[in-house]
Amino acid sequence: MRLFAKNTSSLSGQVNCPGDKSISQRAIIIGALANQNISISGFLNGEDPLSTLSALNQIGADISINDNRVNIKKREIPFSNSSNSIDLGNSGTGMRLMMGLIAGIGLKAKLVGDESLMKRPMSRVSIPLNEMGANVSNSDGLPPIEIESREIRDDYAYDMPIASAQVKSSILLAGVASNTKVSIFEPSITRDHTELMLKHFGLNIKSEEENDGKRITFIPGNNFLVKDYFVVGDFSSAAFLIIAGLIADDSEIFIKNVGLNPTRSGLIDILIEMGGNIEIKNKKMLSGELVGDVFVKSSVLSGVNINGGIISNIIDEIPILSIAAACANGTTRISDAKELRVKESDRLEAIGSGLSRLKVKHELFEDGISITGGIPEHNETIEIDSHGDHRIAMSFLISSLKLKNGVNVDNCKNIYTSYPNFLETMNSLGMQINEQ
Repeated sequence: MRLFAKNTSSLSGQVNCPGDKSISQRAIIIGALANQNISISGFLNGEDPLSTLSALNQIGADISINDNRVNIKKREIPFSNSSNSIDLGNSGTGMRLMMGLIAGIGLKAKLVGDESLMKRPMSRVSIPLNEMGANVSNSDGLPPIEIESREIRDDYAYDMPIASAQVKSSILLAGVASNTKVSIFEPSITRDHTELMLKHFGLNIKSEEENDGKRITFIPGNNFLVKDYFVVGDFSSAAFLIIAGLIADDSEIFIKNVGLNPTRSGLIDILIEMGGNIEIKNKKMLSGELVGDVFVKSSVLSGVNINGGIISNIIDEIPILSIAAACANGTTRISDAKELRVKESDRLEAIGSGLSRLKVKHELFEDGISITGGIPEHNETIEIDSHGDHRIAMSFLISSLKLKNGVNVDNCKNIYTSYPNFLETMNSLGMQINEQ
């Protein structure tokens, strides 16, 4: 799928932020584990959450979907082994969380994915699960994942060498599914959607600051409470709208229902430090998550240095942040972001490749990138390869706001994994993105 984004200079309007991809997947996993009649609204009807939904049904869950509403029915029989491989598509989150769930339940299963997912590292999850007593094998650290039935031991404690919300969540789900106590230390704070959701459903989750990180403990004993769930808007999706509004020459955008969980929304602080005109309105709590509306206007941005603990907070937003840096005055340096090399693509290389096509000065490092702002004038349409990565594709489509002859981006079908209405939303604000 090849998309062309024509240059436009003015963006305006009000849009709703799509449901959070990570929260959508966690909600159906935990909802299925609760084994109650539960309704989930605001669900992201995108390829990644749908892959996880299908995987859950394959092991015996009873989950149906109608647009953005999911219904989970109480099962009369327990989860069961799947005779066929469970295909998680492009969803790294789905695969890693399902590893913990299946290991904790004690099922036998084989997990696979698409070409991109089969190249993503899984040892960071399988190692602690095996230490818990599970039998999880992989192929030199990569999928396919083979899980054999084995009992999980009680009172397992794990200090993560590298902070990861997916590793933390997988271990927690294994503990909840096996009804055993688990404790995880994260060296820096990561997104806490799993902890908040387990608390929402009545389970005993304790979070305590420890050194520069946090220790999270699940203590068995409480039963799941029957509660419906509302999925707040995906901050990672809102980031594309926010930065588009900042770099467009003439823009005023109002984005409703944006998830503002402090472990996810660090990009707001960075963009304000860069000079972004951003205002948060109507804050409230929904299903344990902070949510609000974001108002954005055209801004003159300046480069900043970004490193340390904030990186895990903004890791998914770095591709679109790189476009903001390319439009800013001065130099932006991003470091401590080696994790970007093992995403859907090597995102550092993909960002660098795209910036080279834009003729933006930059320098790649093993753990980051330095970008000197200033997109020179081009007399031709820029050609970009997304490298099969949805965030790279959307980021460089947004760059068309600064390219007089627009941009062509190849391999854009991946956008549907996380933001299925991206084209419609951006075009409703004034962009002109069309399939070639």
